[in-house]
Amino acid sequence: MGDETRISTGTDAIDWLLEGGYENEVLTTIYGPAGSGKTNICLACVASNSDKKVIYIDTEGSFSVSRLKQITDDHKEVFENIIILRPTDFNEQKKVVDKLKSLVTSKIGIIIVDSIAMLYRLEVGKTKEVQKVNKELGVQLATLIQVARKYKVPVLITNQVYADFEDKNKINMVGGDILRYASKCLIELQRNNGERKAILRKHRSLPEGKEVSFKITDTGLEEI
Repeated sequence: MGDETRISTGTDAIDWLLEGGYENEVLTTIYGPAGSGKTNICLACVASNSDKKVIYIDTEGSFSVSRLKQITDDHKEVFENIIILRPTDFNEQKKVVDKLKSLVTSKIGIIIVDSIAMLYRLEVGKTKEVQKVNKELGVQLATLIQVARKYKVPVLITNQVYADFEDKNKINMVGGDILRYASKCLIELQRNNGERKAILRKHRSLPEGKEVSFKITDTGLEEI
């Protein structure tokens, strides 16, 4: 019997880090620089949960059919069970998140947003009303949490980072406190040449600072 309060991440490394997988009713945020493995982690979860439907909100155009075929033999079954939504601006992202209220049923296993940051950053870059955009991001996150709790499903979102001007070794998560408060689980990804590291930065029941090293292979993610 599996743990009914969690859903497998699809990778041994991240399952070990989270002691079983992503928690139901909780918003988990994975953040890190480009190429650190965020989308690969999302696709691994899609590939391993073919028995339930997955809602995948792809804001970056990074969802790869060919990559999914590489990491699962059951790709036909997986494709039948995935609902892909592709907003192209922040207003569309708002509508898509809102749509989840009527789209999610008991047949949905997980909701994935890859990423929450891209369209938000574009919107912030073209407006003087940053507070208004931040408020809207907060509303979207509140909706995701509401849906997660109502239907007892996990919500997995990826997020981008930017360098700290005062401390070059420090990285900041896009959306800052808005994302930090909304997420019950925070995982930071670091990249060092071919090796990646996942570090638990926040969790309700697991120790902060717990980490695991992994590499991306042709067939998915492999613990080092």
